[in-house]
Amino acid sequence: MINPIHAVTGFFLHNDFILNEYRIPRTLLGLLIGSSLAISGSVIQGVIRNPLASPDVIGITKGASLAAVMIIMIFPSAPLFVLPLGSFIGALTISIILSVLISKFDVKGSKLALIGLAIGAICTAIVQFLLIRNPLDANNALLWLTGSLYGHNIASFYSLLPWFIITVPIVLLLGYQLDILNLGDHVAIALGARVKILKMILLVLAVMLAGASIAVVGGISFLGLIEPHIARQLVGQKNKHVRIMSGVVGA
Repeated sequence: MINPIHAVTGFFLHNDFILNEYRIPRTLLGLLIGSSLAISGSVIQGVIRNPLASPDVIGITKGASLAAVMIIMIFPSAPLFVLPLGSFIGALTISIILSVLISKFDVKGSKLALIGLAIGAICTAIVQFLLIRNPLDANNALLWLTGSLYGHNIASFYSLLPWFIITVPIVLLLGYQLDILNLGDHVAIALGARVKILKMILLVLAVMLAGASIAVVGGISFLGLIEPHIARQLVGQKNKHVRIMSGVVGA
């Protein structure tokens, strides 16, 4: 059994290889990813005004997974940094499609969630097709698709931290605007809110959080769906409080 005093002193003195190289970095990374996905899910639920919305439900996770599988299958010898970059681009592509639907065609609410589900289903079908066509590379792809902290170190934590530091304060600052959106688009416009632009900004911020997390550890489902509901039971319906508590519960 590990002595807690020895563990703490080992962390500061850097004389415990397992603790410093594996346990602590992966614990910190897990806390950060759980918090990021939970905050992202709460923002998406607020924008779409659907309690069943989350990064994986509206297709963001599926877009990232499709991009990652395509890289694994088509470019198996690509450098390690290409996979996270490609998966983030896949998530960003889905968010751009949803943003265009919001701005150009005024798609909103449950209709936007259904379109996201349809896009996610298409991405999943393509992923399954690629896995069947390339069975030799399927193991690597399936390992990424399930999501895992295996093989990550403190560098992965530091690569994700800037995204969290940049996006979370903006999300919290826009919390009161999200409260206005919950009153309905017509009421929000009457109160002076620029509804379409605000929805696009919030959606992009949510994708930045979810996409960066998925790019690092792979597709982890349901984290962004469950935590906001737990947070609302604890702190009520005010969006700023829900964002903060979602991050705490997710971590």
